[in-house]
Amino acid sequence: MAGRERVLRMSVELPLWRALAGYRVLTMLYALGLCVTTYDQFTRPWIAIGYDAVLAVWTLATLPRVRGAASCTKGFLAADLTIALTGVLLTAFADSHQRIAGGPTLPTIWTGGAVLAFAIKGGWRWAAVASTVVAAANLVERGQLARDTLHSLILVWVASIGIGYVVEVARASERTLARALEIQAATRERERLARDIHDSVLQVLAMVKRRGTALGGESAELGRLAGEQEVALRTLVAGGLLPVARIAEDTAVPVAKTADPAYDEDPDGIGPVDLRTLLAPFARDGVNLAEPGAPVPLPPAAARELAAAVGAALDNVRRHAGADARAWILVEDEPADILVTVRDDGPGIPEGRLAEAEGEGRLGVAQSIRGRLRDLGGSAELISVPGQGTEVELKVPKGALAARGKKAERR
Repeated sequence: MAGRERVLRMSVELPLWRALAGYRVLTMLYALGLCVTTYDQFTRPWIAIGYDAVLAVWTLATLPRVRGAASCTKGFLAADLTIALTGVLLTAFADSHQRIAGGPTLPTIWTGGAVLAFAIKGGWRWAAVASTVVAAANLVERGQLARDTLHSLILVWVASIGIGYVVEVARASERTLARALEIQAATRERERLARDIHDSVLQVLAMVKRRGTALGGESAELGRLAGEQEVALRTLVAGGLLPVARIAEDTAVPVAKTADPAYDEDPDGIGPVDLRTLLAPFARDGVNLAEPGAPVPLPPAAARELAAAVGAALDNVRRHAGADARAWILVEDEPADILVTVRDDGPGIPEGRLAEAEGEGRLGVAQSIRGRLRDLGGSAELISVPGQGTEVELKVPKGALAARGKKAERR
């Protein structure tokens, strides 16, 4: 959470710090140029030259500091503001009273950069304090409140406070986005665990329940207990009550690593996997597999997820269409998509049955099939006509796979 928030903050604030660094350099050059061109008009030009030399050295030497909130410390901000205030007050000693009343101070608009640093670092409250101190120094230097002085001070005050407020809003948005990303990662992890539980534990409990009931006797009691545990576990999975962080820790699967299950790290470096090799074991009595003559390469984890979705679809055929039902798997490698279709000749699914099953915590279609395809950036479409079988079309856009692959490479 903290790492992601730091990255987001850098992405939003970094342009502001870069702009501030550029502003400081440009205004420093402006102050130097103004000093050189009006050198002969100063009462004590050596004061102006000495100050501008210090200003130039300070600005260039502190450029590395003005690159982020971490490096721009409170001590640096205080020193920076002191440099600006010193220049404002020294103007009264370097120039005549007549020129002071209508002319710029020694640091000129460079002072605004010191105030803006406060705004970006601490928000509008820090900006208000810094701009008020600068305004007080200008009033002391000029000795009177002229109209143009008042306008300049109000402009700096309003601009700095406005920028500080925008920074605070941006930071609040960063925290909200970071929290949303955290919830999204946790939700994906919960769904992944729910799929694994459905494909393993729940299936075994359901089988024990059916076989125990069929055998009778003590086995029937075992089947009844297995059925109760199945219902309880389905309720936990469907209600999202499984503690994601705890389960991830117990199974040694960090949330950050599984936020994008299709592109986890491949420690073996085996490269793309031919989808056909993962689907071949499904071809047996009652299941026909039709595939292209050429390999269908996919990232290893993506191929496993797609094959697992096909396996979940075939499990539904065995469970709901009966032992005598036949199924067909068709693999198509199209220019833009990978298509896998699973069709059976069973009795079909009655209208509303999927929604009812999901409400009962039976998430075979919702999680094991649609959830996997959603995580791959694809889609799963189920078409069923009572009495005419069921067809499940799994589509994975190659563009989504390529985009996720590039994102994984940048991690």
